[in-house]
Amino acid sequence: MDKLIVKQVAVLGAGVMGAQIAAHFANAGISVLLYDLTAKDGDRSGAAARAVANLARLQPPPLAEAARVGLIQPANYDNDLPSLENCDLVLEAIAERLDWKLDLYRRVVPHLPAHAVFATNTSGLSINTLADALPEPLRRRFCGVHFFNPPRYMRLVELIAARNTDAAVLDGLESWLTTRLGKGVVRALDTPNFIGNRIGIFAMLAALHHAEAMGLAPDEVDAITGPAIGRPKSATYRTADVIGLDTFAHVVATMDQHLPDDPWHRYFRLPAWMQDLIRQGALGQKTGAGVYRKEGRVIQVLDAGTGKYRDGAGRMSAALAEILKLEDPAARMRALRDSSDKQANFLWNVFRDIFHYSAYHLAEIAHCARDLDLTLRWGFAWSQGPFETWQQSDWQATAQAIAADVAAGRALADAPLPGWVLETSRRGVHQAEGSYGAGDGRLHPRSALPVYRRQCFPERLAGESAASGRTVHWENEGVSLWALDGLDARIAVVSFKSHMHAVGEEVLDGLLQAISRAEQDFDGLVLWHPAPFSVGANLKQLLAAAQDGQFEAVDGILQRFQQVSLALQYAQVPVVAAVEGMALGGGCEFAVHAARRVLALETSIGLVETGVGLIPAGGGCVYVAQRAALLAATADATGTILPHLRPLFQNVAQARTSRSAWDAQALGYARHGDTVLFHPAELLYSGIRAARGLAESGYAPPPRYAVIPVAGQAGLDMLETELSVQREAGRISKHDYRVALGAATVLCGGQPDSGTQARVAQMLAAERRVFIELLRTPETQARIAHTLKTGKPLRN
Repeated sequence: MDKLIVKQVAVLGAGVMGAQIAAHFANAGISVLLYDLTAKDGDRSGAAARAVANLARLQPPPLAEAARVGLIQPANYDNDLPSLENCDLVLEAIAERLDWKLDLYRRVVPHLPAHAVFATNTSGLSINTLADALPEPLRRRFCGVHFFNPPRYMRLVELIAARNTDAAVLDGLESWLTTRLGKGVVRALDTPNFIGNRIGIFAMLAALHHAEAMGLAPDEVDAITGPAIGRPKSATYRTADVIGLDTFAHVVATMDQHLPDDPWHRYFRLPAWMQDLIRQGALGQKTGAGVYRKEGRVIQVLDAGTGKYRDGAGRMSAALAEILKLEDPAARMRALRDSSDKQANFLWNVFRDIFHYSAYHLAEIAHCARDLDLTLRWGFAWSQGPFETWQQSDWQATAQAIAADVAAGRALADAPLPGWVLETSRRGVHQAEGSYGAGDGRLHPRSALPVYRRQCFPERLAGESAASGRTVHWENEGVSLWALDGLDARIAVVSFKSHMHAVGEEVLDGLLQAISRAEQDFDGLVLWHPAPFSVGANLKQLLAAAQDGQFEAVDGILQRFQQVSLALQYAQVPVVAAVEGMALGGGCEFAVHAARRVLALETSIGLVETGVGLIPAGGGCVYVAQRAALLAATADATGTILPHLRPLFQNVAQARTSRSAWDAQALGYARHGDTVLFHPAELLYSGIRAARGLAESGYAPPPRYAVIPVAGQAGLDMLETELSVQREAGRISKHDYRVALGAATVLCGGQPDSGTQARVAQMLAAERRVFIELLRTPETQARIAHTLKTGKPLRN
C-alpha cells in the first residue's frame, strides 16, 4: 500500500459515538460524511443532521472549534452511498449487532473505491468474522479501529488486524492515527472485547463483586478506588454511570456470551440492583440518575439495600490512608495484604485479582505486557497499568502472595498463575530492551515506525529504558538549559523545575540567564516541559510577600517578570514556546511573547489574574493593547482601536481560558500561523524544528517601538460605563469592578489623561502600579488565599 492519505472520511452510524468520532475527524480538518438511516419524512438525512446538531450540546465538547461542524455533512444510506467513492477511509460505527453490521457491509461494499481503508469501530466483536463476510480483495484493507469514549479526549485507539489485513495498511493507519488524530495506538489481538474492555471491565467487575461480598457501599468504594490509587476521579461506580449502565451491561454480556470457558466466567454479570436500575431506565449520567444522582447541589448515591437514594458520605478509613501514604510501592502492597482493615483488604483483593487475570490472559489478548499497560493508561486513565504496578510492588513477593490466595480459595478463580510469572529470576515484565510477550516468550521493543521519531520523550512504563538523552548546558534552582542528543544540538531547550511549573524568582532569574546564553551559544531556544506549561506566578510566594508588606520587593519581581517577557520577544535568536495543558497568567505571558508557538490541541491558555483579584503585570496588558492596535491597523483605514480592544479586554476581565488551541487563536493568545499538534509528545520535536526553520530563514526580532496606539481616555470611559452597568445589575461585585477597571486603565494607555499614543515604558509601570494597588487590598489577598486552599476562585 502507498502512503495513507486521508482527505475525506465516511462514518457509518450517527449515534453518540459515531457522531463524536466524526467530530474529531473534523477537528483534524478532514471532511466527513456522517451516515445514518434514511428518514421517512422531511430531510432524508435528518437523523444524521440531528446528530450533528446535537454535538454542540454534548459535554465535554466534541468539537475543538465550533465552526468545524461545517466539515461534517449528513448523509443517508438510500441516497448517498455513491458518495463513498470519494472517501479514503470508511469507518463503521453502528450498534454492536453482528447481523446489522453484515447487512450494512453488503450495501456499502459496491461503492467503496479500490484504495479505501474499511474499518469497524466495534468494541468487542470478532474482526475476522466481520472480515470473512467481505470480498477477498477488500479483506486486505479491513481492520478494527476501536476509539474510546469520548473520542476527542481519550488517547487510546485499539488497532485490530484480521488474518488477511495488509501489514502496510496497519502501519499506515497507526502512523496516521498517531500524528494526525493524536492517538496512542495499541495493536490488540482479535479476542472478545480486545484488551481495554477485557481488562478494564474485569477490574470494575472485581471491585463490584468484592464490594458486595464485603458490604461496602458504592460511595465508599469510589472514595478508595479513585485518585488515591492512581485511577480517575470517577473511580468505579461513577465510571459505570459515565459509561452508561446499559453500555457497561452490554460489554459484560459480550464477555459472558463469548468467553464461556474463562475461569472467571461466573463473575461476568452485574449485581441485581444494577440490573434493576437498567430496567427502570436509570442508566447513569446520560439519564440524570444511575448509581448516583444529583438533587440540587447534593450528590446522592443509591442504597442497594433499600433501593432509595441517600446523600453520599463515603470516606477512606484512617488505617488505609496511612498505608497509602507509604512511599515504597512494595511496602504499600505488603501493608494492604497484611492489614486487618476492611478497606485495605478490599483493595488487596481487587489488585490481586486484576494481576491474576491480566497474567493468565496476557498471551491470549496482547502481544506484550506493554500493550496491556498502555491500554489501561490511555483507555481507562489509570496512572499505571496492572503489570507496572505489580512490578514496582516486588514482583516475586506479590506473585507468591497471589499463588497462596489462589491455593487457599481466596482468589476469584482457581486458575494457576502461568509458569513465566513464577520464574525465580523474574523481577517484572518491563525491561530496558522491551516488554515481555507471554505468547512467544520474548521481549518486544518499541515500534520502529518512523512516526515515533517525532516523540522525543514518549510515555514510558516503570522498568522501561529511559527516554532520549539530553546534554545540560546550564541550570539553577528554577530552570535547566539543555539540548536534545541526536536531534539538533544547536537549538537549546529551557525547562522549568518548579512544581506545576509555577513562576517564582528562581525561574525568572533562570530564564533571563538562559535567554542570554542561547543568544551567545545557540541558534534558537525552545521553552518546553511536560504539561502543564505553567500555572503562572507562584501565588504562595506572592501572598507571603503581601502579608509581610514587602510591596517594594513585589515590584522588583514584577519588573523582572516584564524583563523576561521582553527578553523572549526581542531575543536575538528565535524563541519557540511549545505549550501543552495549562498556560495561565505568567505562563500565558511567556507564550505570547515568543516568536512562535507550537500548541497541543488540548491547550488551556489565558490571562487569568483577575480570577485572584489582580491584573496581568508581566507584560500581559501591554501585549493585549499591542494586539488590539495591530488588529485595528490591519482591519480598516481608520485604525479605530476600541472595537478590537473590547473583546480582548473581556477575555482579561473575565479570566477566560481557551478550550483548545483553535480557541486560543480566537482569544488572541495564539496566532493563526502557529502550529497545532494533536499528539502532545510531538511538541518538542516540532518546536525544535520550528526554531531551526526560523533560524535558517534569517530570523530577526520584531521592531521595538517606544510608543503604541491606544484607545485612550475615550476608550476607558466606554469600558468604565459598561462595567458600571454590570455592577449595578449585580453581575459583578464591587471588587470585580475595581479589578476590571484597573485592567481597562492599563489597556487604554496606562494613565487617565492618555491620548491616542502611549509610551510602552509607562504602560509597563502602570501594570505594576495597578497590580500592587490590588494586592494591598484584603479582598484580593482573600481571593489568593482561597485559590491556594481550594484551587477554585472566590467571588467577594
